[in-house]
Order: sequence, then structure tokens, then C-alpha cells
Amino acid sequence: MSSPEIVLQVLRTEMRTAGVTYRLLAERIGMSESSVKRVFSSGDMSLSRLARICKAAGISMEGVLRQAADAAPEADTLTLAQERALVADPKLLLVGICCLGHWTFEQIVETYQLTEAECIRCLVKLDRLGLIELKPLNRYRMKVSRAFRWRPDGPAQHYFRRFVVEDYFGGRFDGAGETLLLLHARLSQPSAVELVQKIQQLAGELARLHQLDQRLDPADRDGVTLMLGLRSWEFAAFTGMRRTAIRSPDGAKRNPGAAPGA
Repeated sequence: MSSPEIVLQVLRTEMRTAGVTYRLLAERIGMSESSVKRVFSSGDMSLSRLARICKAAGISMEGVLRQAADAAPEADTLTLAQERALVADPKLLLVGICCLGHWTFEQIVETYQLTEAECIRCLVKLDRLGLIELKPLNRYRMKVSRAFRWRPDGPAQHYFRRFVVEDYFGGRFDGAGETLLLLHARLSQPSAVELVQKIQQLAGELARLHQLDQRLDPADRDGVTLMLGLRSWEFAAFTGMRRTAIRSPDGAKRNPGAAPGA
């Protein structure tokens, strides 16, 4: 659904709430009912006509536009250019990840060695990159969906592999609410696809709980990171001990037997 269609959808809802029918609106703006219906069915409307209709219906045009912006489809990923810009600036990446965690401006400045000016600069740049919509008083609205994920094999994942993975797996994973699992299996392609779908459902559940807990006091919440991966893989040291190595047409090694990690 395009942005103009979303605006019209919100406008229709607000008109129904206000008890304003097409016929009543037509009388108030001096048009025929059929003409009003054609305007709404066209899927587009000029700002001047929108303002006129909102005034006649007793509806706030600003409220309609705000609701439409909130209802607009949000991206699940960033572009390559957006991710490159984030990882090129450690402070920008820090503030970006804080925004993904719905930190307030005050929480970011109180927690990290960033001046207010530096944090504002980062928020302005994140707004320009399209990650957030910056609002007055350094508030913001996320412009990515709750199902947001980094691009597969993109700049962010490359950055995390280089600088983050070792630090992440250096933990003991034995605290309350922590776990680390490393499981091996041999699956058919359909079974692997089914498992990936379940992993994506788990990511959605994490996003749901994250959103639900936003109402809690910040002191009652802690930052967590869920790292999941599934791939056809065998530990290179084990592959080197194979009697034979089968290669696929793309040159990648495939595992003919049930070896550990296969």
C-alpha cells in the first residue's frame, strides 16, 4: 500500500469515527456524493484538498498525517549504503544500536561517554540515513520494523564477525536468562527450511517481548543479544582428516558422512 493510500485509509477511519458520511461531506464542501467517492477511490489526493476535507469533517489533518506515517510499511533491513555509513563511525553505530533498543536520548548520554552535542549529531545522521525519524526534544520514531535484521553477509555482519563475535562468545553463558547451545544434525533441505522458519518466528517473539517490556522501568530491563545461525558446515580441522572430500559444482565441500559438525 502506497503512502497516499494509507493517508486515505486513515482519513476514512477518522470520518467514520466522527460520523461523517460521503453524503454529509459532499454537502459541506459543495460537491456531489459521486464526485467525493471518486476522489477517495482514486488512491491519491492533493494536500490542499486533504486540508479542505479535514476541515469540513472536523478532523485534524496533522493527526491524519501522523497516523499515516506511523502505519506506513517499515523496512526489515537497511541498504548497503546505510549499513556502510553505520559501521564507518563507531559512535554512530553505538547510538544506532541504542535506538534499536529504544533507549532515550538521556539514557544514551548518561550511560556512554558522549556529549549531548555528539549524541544529537548522531541522531541527526540516523534520521538522514532513514533509521529513525527525529522529533522535537531529541525524541525519535524507528523507521525499521520490529522484525529488523542486518543484511546477510553485509557490512554490519562483517563488522560483527571481525570485532564482536570473539567478545560475545568469550562469556560463560551461565547466568540467569542465559544459554548457549551447539547442536548437530543431518537434515533434508525441506527440514532445514522449516527450521529456518521457526528461527524467524523466535526472532519475532524476541521483538514482541522487547516491545512489551518497554513499559517497564529501565532498571528492570537489561540488554540481551540473541545470536542464531544455521548452515551446512563442518569444522575445517575435521574436513582435513577426511579420506575423501566431495565438492559441489560451486567448489564448496560437501559432507558425504555423518561427521561431527555436519
